[in-house]
Amino acid sequence: MAGIEDIVVHPPHSVTWLVHINRSMWVGGVAGLMLQALHPLAMRGVWQNSTFQEDPFGRLRRTADFVGRITFGGPADADEIGRRVRGIHRALRVRDPETGRTHRVDDPELLLWVHCAEVFSYLTAARRGGLALTDRQADRYLAEQRHSATYVGLHAEEVPGSLAEMADYFAGMRSRLEVTPEAVSAVRFLLWPRLPAGLRALGPLKPFYLPFGALCYYTLPGWARRMYGLLPEVPSGAVSLALRAFRLGMNTLPEPVHDHAFMPATRDM
Repeated sequence: MAGIEDIVVHPPHSVTWLVHINRSMWVGGVAGLMLQALHPLAMRGVWQNSTFQEDPFGRLRRTADFVGRITFGGPADADEIGRRVRGIHRALRVRDPETGRTHRVDDPELLLWVHCAEVFSYLTAARRGGLALTDRQADRYLAEQRHSATYVGLHAEEVPGSLAEMADYFAGMRSRLEVTPEAVSAVRFLLWPRLPAGLRALGPLKPFYLPFGALCYYTLPGWARRMYGLLPEVPSGAVSLALRAFRLGMNTLPEPVHDHAFMPATRDM
C-alpha cells in the first residue's frame, strides 16, 4: 500500500501546508526577493541572466509555480520541475566585475542563500500575518524545507533546519552581504514596478501597489532594512497589523483568483 509520501511531497498535516497556503505568502515572496538581492553574486546572477524588470510578474509566477509543485504536488511532479530548474541553473554563469571571476549560478553557496532568504521570508510573513505557529512548529517548517531544498540541488544536511540554525546562518552571512547598485535598483523596482506591455491597461490601479511593496519591504529583518535605508522606519506593531489586514483581505478573494499565480499545469494538478 502506498504511503502518503508516495502521493504528495508534503502531506496536508505538515507545517509546510499551513505556511504555503497562507495568503501572506504573496508578501513573503516579494520580501524574499528583496532579501536575496543583498548577496552581490546572487543579485548579479539575476541581473545578468534574467529579464525580471521586463517580466516581474512572470518571475514571481515561476517561483510560485515551483513552490506549489514541491509543496502540493506528487514526487513525480516535484522531480520533474526540480530537474528542469537544475538544468537551467547548470547552464548559467555570473561574472563578478570586482574580481573578474566567473561563477556557476548553481554554486551551492548561492543556492543556499536563495533558499534560506525565501523560506525565512515565507515563514516571517505568515507568522506576523496571524498564522499562530509555535517556535517548535516553525522549527518543523524549516526542517521540512530541507527536503524542498534538494530539488534545486542542495544536500538536506547542509540546510538550516531550525530557527536557531537559520539565525546562525544569517549572522554568518552578514559580512558577505552588500547593498550594490543592482540591489538598490531591484528593490526600488519591486516597490514601484514598471508594468509590462501586456498589463499596461492596469496602469490606473498601480498606486494601489505601493502600500503592498512597502509592506514587503517592512517585512524584511531590521538589519536588512538598515542596510538598504530606502524607507523611513515604522513601528513593528503597525507592520504586523498591516500584514494581518492584508491576509484577511486576500482571504476574501475567490480561490480561482489566487490560482492565477500558478501555471495552468500546476492549477490542474
